[in-house]
Amino acid sequence: MPTAIARTLLWAALAVGSAQAAVSPEQAAQLGKTLTPMGAEMAGNAAGSIPAWDPNGTPVPTGYVPGSDDYIDPYADEAPLYTITGRNWKQYTEYLTVGTQAMFEKYGANGWEMHVYPSHRGTVRPHWFYANTLKNATGARLVDDGQRIEGNYPGVPFPIPQSGLEVIWNHMVRYGEDTTQTYNTYYVDSGGNPVLATSAYSTSVFPMFRTPDELVGDKAWTMLRINYAAPARRAGEILLVHEPGADYTAGKGRSAWQYLTGQRRVRLAPAVSFDTPNPAVAGTSTYDDASIYNGSPERFNWRLVGKREIIVPASSYKFVFQTRLEDALGPMFLKPEYIRWEKHRVW
Repeated sequence: MPTAIARTLLWAALAVGSAQAAVSPEQAAQLGKTLTPMGAEMAGNAAGSIPAWDPNGTPVPTGYVPGSDDYIDPYADEAPLYTITGRNWKQYTEYLTVGTQAMFEKYGANGWEMHVYPSHRGTVRPHWFYANTLKNATGARLVDDGQRIEGNYPGVPFPIPQSGLEVIWNHMVRYGEDTTQTYNTYYVDSGGNPVLATSAYSTSVFPMFRTPDELVGDKAWTMLRINYAAPARRAGEILLVHEPGADYTAGKGRSAWQYLTGQRRVRLAPAVSFDTPNPAVAGTSTYDDASIYNGSPERFNWRLVGKREIIVPASSYKFVFQTRLEDALGPMFLKPEYIRWEKHRVW
């Protein structure tokens, strides 16, 4: 939905745009030099509030057990550099999204605030991913009105994006590793009471990254299975989604199936897409809201506005791994003390 996209941290706008061809070898030569192997700026900013990229990755904290689901916060000893509140937020508007400004407008007087911590840039990927990204810079291109990527290997398809549509594709087929998780989803009603919307177990696999030496072609980006356990009316339901890695043209886009306990059969689920209300969150958002944006980009025209320094949620180990969601739910918003914010460059 346009209103949802306006809130995204990608800072993409809706306007008429066009697909672009691959960049020149001279432009691609910036990768690994002035740009990281994935296309971000290698250097920190002039003010020192954004550091240079660390090719060694996030430090492994003492006590972490490899293979454990308990990810220890490597930055647990850090304190906020400053806090943006309902009283001072207008001093920081150049670093705030439209969405965070709206939060201050509506909830600033009720205690919503942003604790801003030191920024970290330790995201790394396998070396084959970097090599493929370099190939893609000069070899991958959008065709079929931007609905298909031609010539891309498993990596960032457009590390030096020339259009908003290329940025969205970079997001939609981002790197992923096989994952399982058990989770609860809540919404909070107008009285400030948390209501369980979904309790589920999900498994995601990423087929296109299992064959790094091959073009993506018809391979899936991800295959997702969700088994619902609660509420009682949804217990036993199953959702299966296959998401393409390069092709949303007719007949090649998302495939989805549902098992509904009342019908005791598996059915195709073409409505699991776009602006269909998502029952996993009690219809309070749509399917294409998940993960900022997902699914075919065909219903929008995307324009690349530019790159900005924005304060975004990042490195939230405390919230994700050391906090019960029920403890973090406030009557109007997530309790600010659990959310970590950092300044980063974003499109």
